[in-house]
Amino acid sequence: MHETLFYIFAALTLLCGLLVVFNPFSRNPVTSAMFLVLTMISISGLFVLLQAYFLAAVQILVYAGAVMVLFLFVIMLLDLRESEQRRLKTFSTVLGLAAVGGLAAVMIGTVKHAQAGAATAIGETRALGKLLFTQHLFPFEIISVLLLVAMVGVILLSKREVE
Repeated sequence: MHETLFYIFAALTLLCGLLVVFNPFSRNPVTSAMFLVLTMISISGLFVLLQAYFLAAVQILVYAGAVMVLFLFVIMLLDLRESEQRRLKTFSTVLGLAAVGGLAAVMIGTVKHAQAGAATAIGETRALGKLLFTQHLFPFEIISVLLLVAMVGVILLSKREVE
């Protein structure tokens, strides 16, 4: 049962990740953002299978919640024209297929090299917090600065001249 759920969540992750970039159903970028939410939810399902409940909750609350609100804010502010969307479509399709192929290769390699019972202390929130806030705090600070720069950049790019 555990293995079957893994394959279901892995397939959902790959499918929704592909539909984020190459979406035959709609040309609207908001639809792609919603597929990105589905990708993040299926990744949190993989975390639940690993018994990392804290990471699954953070994946849904932070990424599928807060970061997606930021993405939708950026999409709404940019308001890309149809000609700009066509120009970006070919590049994003190639890049998306390469990313999905890389993710599939990593997942297949992980499944082939996985050892039963090799994981220890998975899902311990105290150990994870201690590790993140003692040794790996700098990447979180860099990400917060990058998100701030992205928000300011979008606001400046979408700002219309006041007459």
